[in-house]
Amino acid sequence: ACPLSIMEDFDTYGVETRVGWGMTEMSPLGSTNASINIRDELSPGDYAKLRLKAGRPVFGVDVKITDDNGEQLPWDGVAFGSLHVRGPWICSAYYKLDGSSAHTADGWFETGDVATIDPRGYIAITDRTKDVIKSGGEWISSIDVENVATDHPKVAEAAVIGRHHDKWGERPLLIIVRGANGADLTAEEITEWFDGKIAKWWTPDAVEFIEDMPHTATGKIQKTTLRDMFADFTFKS
Repeated sequence: ACPLSIMEDFDTYGVETRVGWGMTEMSPLGSTNASINIRDELSPGDYAKLRLKAGRPVFGVDVKITDDNGEQLPWDGVAFGSLHVRGPWICSAYYKLDGSSAHTADGWFETGDVATIDPRGYIAITDRTKDVIKSGGEWISSIDVENVATDHPKVAEAAVIGRHHDKWGERPLLIIVRGANGADLTAEEITEWFDGKIAKWWTPDAVEFIEDMPHTATGKIQKTTLRDMFADFTFKS
C-alpha cells in the first residue's frame, strides 16, 4: 500500500490518491478505496486510517476471511484471516494444473493474502500468508510495521521478517535502508518512533541496517532473499 506520508504529500498538490487491490487471477481488479466520499463523516485520524485500506470489493466480487480451520470470520475490522474471493471473472483453475489447493468446490479462490474486513466492507491487506509473523500464537502484520517505519523521515526502505525466538516462536526483525539524510539513524531512534503508532508487542525486537534492499523484477522487496541473508540471526536475550 502507498504510505500515508506519500498520500499526504500528494494532498498538498491537490492530487487525490486512491488505493486499490487485485491479482492477475482476478482479471485483475478486486477492490478500490473511495473513502473520500465519506471523508466528512470521519475524524482526520479515522479518515487517514481508512484511506490506507484496499477499499471495498468492486461489483461482482464476493469476499470473505477465514481462520486456520476454514471458519468464516466477522467483518469487524479486528479479526485477521485468509482472504478468499469469488466471482464470474475470477479464475476457477490454473491451466494444466490439477487439484489446485487455492480453489474450492464452491467457487472460492484463496488469494494468499491475510486481511481484515471492517463493518463498512473495507478490506485491509495486512500481509501475505507466507510473510505473516506468528508470535506467541498471535499474528503480527509486517505490512503495518513496515508502513510506520517507512514514514520515518530518515528511512528510505524498510522490511520486516519473522525470525525464530526461543520464547515466542517468532519475533519481528526490522531491516532498514537509511535515507540520504539518515546517516545518523540508530536502532534506538527507530524503535522509539513506533511508540503509540502500533501495538507495543508488534514493535520489532531488533533493527538491522543494510546498504541495498533486494527487489524482484517487478520492484517488490524480495523477502526470500532477506530471510537467506539473516538465516543465522538470533535475538539477544
